[in-house]
Amino acid sequence: MDIEQVREYALSINGVTEDQPFGDDLIAFRIEGKIFMCLCLGGGEHSMHDQQRCVVKLTPERNEELREQYAAVTPAWHWNKKHWSDVYYELLDDSLVKSWIKESFYLVVSKLPKAVRQKYNYK
Repeated sequence: MDIEQVREYALSINGVTEDQPFGDDLIAFRIEGKIFMCLCLGGGEHSMHDQQRCVVKLTPERNEELREQYAAVTPAWHWNKKHWSDVYYELLDDSLVKSWIKESFYLVVSKLPKAVRQKYNYK
């Protein structure tokens, strides 16, 4: 996937919005006002090097599992490393990246009030 494909996929999920609360080099993707993913655009203070990455929120156990299994998944730089991971999406299969974005989305949805969760087919 490239950066536009990651962005388009995130925005294709029902109810997702985007904004730039942290500056011009990050796009935050939200559901019901809660961030579930950030896309690093590079060139700013959040840029570590040239590799493209997104930041996803997963359970601490899931983050550890993925970091052990994939070199392209690392503790998120400048985020709570227990709950957030950097995903270097250009180095991974598209289906993996999409599944982790969706997993992050549903993790955040799972914390919303029941009536709100139902809008997203989450019980």
